[in-house]
Amino acid sequence: MKIDILTLFPEMFSPLQTSIIGRAQENNILEINLINYRDYSKDRLKHVDDTPYGGGAGMVIKPEPIYDAYKDIISKRNCKSSKVIYMSPKGKVFNQEMAKALSKEEHLIILCGHYEGVDERVLEEIVDEEISIGDYVLTGGELPAMCLIDAVSRNIEGVLSEDSTKDESFTDGLLEYPQYTRPEEFMGRKVPEILLSRRSC
Repeated sequence: MKIDILTLFPEMFSPLQTSIIGRAQENNILEINLINYRDYSKDRLKHVDDTPYGGGAGMVIKPEPIYDAYKDIISKRNCKSSKVIYMSPKGKVFNQEMAKALSKEEHLIILCGHYEGVDERVLEEIVDEEISIGDYVLTGGELPAMCLIDAVSRNIEGVLSEDSTKDESFTDGLLEYPQYTRPEEFMGRKVPEILLSRRSC
């Protein structure tokens, strides 16, 4: 899978270079690219935001840099289909079923808003789906995007072993059972007897 992330703050995504997601990229199972849409600003000072029509506090991301970045990504990718996701508190709340469905996509483009949001016109033009990670407001879409990428990536074939995802939380709508390891007793709490005979060496 290819994932392109449109963001003002690509440096925030360094955790995606580590652990399971990092190994998936090293093994060419997953490709993650960071695009700073400030690079597509035609402003001499690389501004990408402006005050909102109608007044109000804060700034709104202008449509042109985002649209130009999107068109550039599409022109460079050799993908039969691309799905554009905007991380937004107005979107459908993300869950495991959505993570599994998105893991089947060939190419994801994830748009991270910032400040007071993004001009609605570019969202209407390019976005296929708006997704939220919960009913609260963050400073931008970068952290939600990382949550989505982590959840989606671990469902891509080859990223984890089949056994790792077979019985985990939200499989068949259930939560995963409690886990134990050595020592057999900790702070007076013992591993359930039924598990002691099943522990792998």
